[in-house]
Amino acid sequence: MRFCERLKSIRKECGMTQKDVYERLGISPNGYASYEQGRTEPNLETLIQLCRIFEISADYLLGLTD
Repeated sequence: MRFCERLKSIRKECGMTQKDVYERLGISPNGYASYEQGRTEPNLETLIQLCRIFEISADYLLGLTD
């Protein structure tokens, strides 16, 4: 599973909207949507924030573990 697919899946499993996530990250709606659409990938700081928001490991989010 690609990063963008895993990110979207995790967000939905957590019952969150894109708005919930981009507001917590402090980024624009388009910025977050581009992560889920696979157009861009987050920098390290944002990746860490995503892991904290979803309470998951970076390895899981990056698809290194299941």
